[in-house]
Amino acid sequence: MNSKILTVIIAVIVAVIWSCDSNTFEDISTGTVITDTISYEGQVKTIIETRCTGCHSPSGRASSVPLNNYQQVTRSIDRIIDLIQRPAGDPFRMPPNGMPNTEINTIIDWKNKGLTEK
Repeated sequence: MNSKILTVIIAVIVAVIWSCDSNTFEDISTGTVITDTISYEGQVKTIIETRCTGCHSPSGRASSVPLNNYQQVTRSIDRIIDLIQRPAGDPFRMPPNGMPNTEINTIIDWKNKGLTEK
């Protein structure tokens, strides 16, 4: 019985040591420079144009909620943040196929940092 316990303990220790990761920042970095300044013109406009204006424009299916400029986006920002964070399968998720967490976080950070235009 004691040898079984000892074997398990040794196996756990080996697993813990084996699982330690020694990657450096350079090993795991994507090389993307993170800036403290987030603005509509600098980052958010491109995300909205890529992910939203196909439907949220005058000729789109969701033309009643246009997202074509800074004023329209800031006016709807709380609703936008609610909808883009919804889980897959939620019928109100926007865009329906979702968006990368990095883009969601950029929009949230933009709001939290004051909705800078330029």
